[in-house]
Amino acid sequence: MDEEGPVEQESWSPVRRERSQTSGSLSEGSGKRKQQGVPSLGQGEPEPQTSDDKEPCTKRVKPVAKSLSASGPPSAKVTPLKRLSQSIQRSISFKTEPRPPDYVPPPRAGGCRRRSSKLWSETFDRVSEELSAHELKRQEVIFELMQGEQQLVDDLTLVKKNYYEPMLTLAILPERELREIFGPLDSLVPLHEDLLGRLQGLRQEDGTVPEVGPTLLDWLPGLRAYEPYCCHQVWAKARLDSCKRDPPVGNFLRLCQESAFSRRLELWSFLDLPRSRLVKYPLLLRELLRQTPTGHPDQAPLQQAVALAQDLVELINKKTGEAECRFYQQRLSYTEGAPRHPSIDRSTLLLCHGELRNGKGQRLYVFLFEEALVLTRPVLQGEQVVFQVQWPPLPVGQLEVQDLPDGGARLGGPLRERARSCLRVSAGAKAHTLQAANAFDKQQWLSRLHQALAARAPLEPLAALRLDCDPSMDHT
Repeated sequence: MDEEGPVEQESWSPVRRERSQTSGSLSEGSGKRKQQGVPSLGQGEPEPQTSDDKEPCTKRVKPVAKSLSASGPPSAKVTPLKRLSQSIQRSISFKTEPRPPDYVPPPRAGGCRRRSSKLWSETFDRVSEELSAHELKRQEVIFELMQGEQQLVDDLTLVKKNYYEPMLTLAILPERELREIFGPLDSLVPLHEDLLGRLQGLRQEDGTVPEVGPTLLDWLPGLRAYEPYCCHQVWAKARLDSCKRDPPVGNFLRLCQESAFSRRLELWSFLDLPRSRLVKYPLLLRELLRQTPTGHPDQAPLQQAVALAQDLVELINKKTGEAECRFYQQRLSYTEGAPRHPSIDRSTLLLCHGELRNGKGQRLYVFLFEEALVLTRPVLQGEQVVFQVQWPPLPVGQLEVQDLPDGGARLGGPLRERARSCLRVSAGAKAHTLQAANAFDKQQWLSRLHQALAARAPLEPLAALRLDCDPSMDHT
């Protein structure tokens, strides 16, 4: 983030002056100053001193120019608050002044480099005028692909240089814990540097890239390196949240977030960038294929590249969902003497999970596994978050789901206020009224619940509704 420099303020310290006149007219004061201590042309002796001249030279007085105006009446006193207001107005007026066409703003302190937001047509404007509309859009997509690779390489390098290495050097965390948080991140940098180098090598002198299909088709299988990284993310997030409770780690991450290089982003935002980039490849390639005319040499290889990218993303998404399911199965905690539930252990996919409130207004963390809906309360045991199973799981095969209209349920406390974004789930004699945070989350839950009940097609795993936020913990 760019930050404005501090507003320069005038000094308020008193000024030591040898002589100053505080009364009389400005012309009289200046005449007296000319006579003091200066011999007359016609006399050899200086003019005798008056009683006013016997004042000590260290007396603090206001300058004449500030106490008397040219028109005679004294100027109004400027208070600190008014002075600050004037400074702010001056800074605003400077910002709104018209700039000349060739004006270039000076670099700001902090080292935060602005990312280029130029389009391909703005970068190579002379060539873009000679291209057709379709070819222009096609070059824009290729340019966006290259820019995205460059930005990802820069961000992954930043993570290693500004987070991993300083935390290791300063012994903020041992290397073993750092590897748990950062995972196999280093393996992704050469992969994207390779694609960036290939695309740059295809660019001609005029900035155009004739064909990218064969290059992308040859490079895409390397995305399998994302599988171990994405499958490890759920463990990495939990470990990072645990380590942030340690003051040295929390203070270091806070200072990094306040620094310009981080763009005010948290560490997890950087660690989640590769996954966000992965799911964009099918979209970018599909758009590139749409802008490629029939008969173009890129059309056939791009069709294969789109199908390959989609298959790889679905495979990695499936493996990530299985890893997430195993993680939360291990974090479920049962009351003493309560048996584990086979329907939970048999599940290989976690369809949805997130925070909901029950009919009493209490916060719950709910999991929708393949075969069971589980209501839990998150608690902190030592340094690890676990989820205590509060009620017997509801089998998906017996589950009934009801969408409650806003105001159709009364929830929480003695007031029994009418609530919004509610739904009801039941299985036999067991029923629970649940409230989502908003209408969007409610629709997400209803959608996944109905898909689980239908079970007509393979379900894709849905990421946590709030994976980047810790659920509220009860310390036990």
